Amino acid sequence: MNQNRIRIEYCTGCRWLLRSAWTAQELLTTFQNELFEVSLQPKIEQAGHFQVHCNGTLIWCRKKEEGFPEMKEIKQRIRDLVDPKKDLGHSEKK
Repeated sequence: MNQNRIRIEYCTGCRWLLRSAWTAQELLTTFQNELFEVSLQPKIEQAGHFQVHCNGTLIWCRKKEEGFPEMKEIKQRIRDLVDPKKDLGHSEKK
């Protein structure tokens, strides 16, 4: 049984819950057999915060990357960690 865990941290003040939930839905759909858990973690004290972690590894930081990720890129980064041989179909690198 896999133990891959995704944590999505988001700023509540910026109202990014919907974006976080959509990201979680996309990841659960794409990686339905590879993920054990996807969690949403509100960050009240950290304005503008949006990060995605996979098994404790930072996959995306909105501040460092200067913006939100394209879903394709998030899926590729997670795939590379949890199942490098997985074909992502139309989300595959070109």
